[in-house]
Amino acid sequence: MNALSRYSDPVFCLMRLIVGLLFACHGGQKLLGFPPGGHGAGSGIMLLGGWIELAGGFLIAFGLFTRVAAFIASGEMAVGYFMAHFSADKFFPIQNHGEPAVVYCFVFLFIFFHGPGRLSLDALIWKGKAAATVS
Repeated sequence: MNALSRYSDPVFCLMRLIVGLLFACHGGQKLLGFPPGGHGAGSGIMLLGGWIELAGGFLIAFGLFTRVAAFIASGEMAVGYFMAHFSADKFFPIQNHGEPAVVYCFVFLFIFFHGPGRLSLDALIWKGKAAATVS
């Protein structure tokens, strides 16, 4: 165990909080028009995506039902990448502006497998049973 390992729980909590809130901002733009600059959700699958982003972002940020929210959010980002960004002529995410979707997808996939961590509402409510043990 190295000297930095003692900071892994607070740093993971901070990462989960920041990424979750950033993700919720995407849903807020689609559904609420806040923060400004979004293009609105319209209807159908974009509306569903907006709700997943808003609710899932807050759930992930605060660590409540974290694994379920992260799994759904990861799936939404994978679907979003292939529906909105991927194309045969622009294969790489750097070319098709899909890097945020790919990063969100894999960060949420990591959170799904890692769990909410000790500094989360899941750990508080279920007395640490839901928190992942990192060896």
